[in-house]
Amino acid sequence: MRQLDRHIRNTVFVAMLVVIALISSLDLVFALVDELSEAEGNYTMGNALIYVLFTLPTSIYELLPFAALGGALIGLGILASNQELVVMQSAGIHVWRIVLAVLKPTLIIMLAGLLLGEFVSPPLEQVANSRKAVQLSGDDSIAAQQGTWRKVGNEFIHINAIAPGGRSLIGITRYEVNAQREIVTVSFAATGDYVEQDEGGYWRLFDVRETLFEPNGTDVVSYLQEDWMVDLSPELLSVLLVEPDKQSITGLYRFARFFESEELDASTFFLAFWKKVLQPLSTLALVILAISFIFGPLREATTGFRIFVALSIGLLFTIVQRMMEPASLIYGFSPLLAVMLPIMVVAVLGLFYMRQLR
Repeated sequence: MRQLDRHIRNTVFVAMLVVIALISSLDLVFALVDELSEAEGNYTMGNALIYVLFTLPTSIYELLPFAALGGALIGLGILASNQELVVMQSAGIHVWRIVLAVLKPTLIIMLAGLLLGEFVSPPLEQVANSRKAVQLSGDDSIAAQQGTWRKVGNEFIHINAIAPGGRSLIGITRYEVNAQREIVTVSFAATGDYVEQDEGGYWRLFDVRETLFEPNGTDVVSYLQEDWMVDLSPELLSVLLVEPDKQSITGLYRFARFFESEELDASTFFLAFWKKVLQPLSTLALVILAISFIFGPLREATTGFRIFVALSIGLLFTIVQRMMEPASLIYGFSPLLAVMLPIMVVAVLGLFYMRQLR
């Protein structure tokens, strides 16, 4: 029995690895073609290639649930096509024993996804985006196509580029407003460095040009350096250039709490947080659905048709997820519900088909 379990597990696991390799290779090619369109100035073709390679782990992480789905369909499909599943059941092996053997490589994929999404892809994503922003950043106070806007206290800030680690900034523009939401000062600093202290820290800005808006006109002053006392740590800044879906679970939660402390809407970050936390359940639900299809309507199907079904299920699942996410932000219902609903639908459908096999 152990040899049989090992045979099923290895067949499905190899199929999952092949699917991951294929879709990751395709994604790499398309991402590189898209990135080359931005290659200009300091951002060369070589830099574009490095950027794509650094962001590849993120792409793999996002594709893991669908790779597990496709691998389960193809791996079990191979066994079904060779009549091995029929022989196993004729020998008295229960369907649930086969299901358990398939879930073992699925658990490996789920664990790999957690490790990849928490410890590998977010740091590489931060480095890739920081390098790209630095290479594309010019001398303008606001580089419209790169950088990020944030509200901190009574200031609206724009940062052209953040060096890896978040301890050095390039191109810091600050708009300070009063209680009437009127602009009081506008300043631009060429660079900034974080100064560590025993309790917290602050930013030291260099080559600062400041415009003061006064009742009788404006006044422009310059400073070689200025201390910017703001509660914005390098840890928070290190994720500013990374989209919520590509941040770590801990980083998302920390940044969501920071937004709440600034009385800003943190629902986008909580939505991404729950999506990453529940990604293993997405993988499990999709694999259960794949197993139910192999023992049910796809038992006699060809490999090509199984691949088509895997792509269709993955596409439909993605569409439903993408519809639920903005709907939760627009209509204000729980981000957890928005993430859980598609997973629950897939899981219930898979379990329903599995019960028909008894």
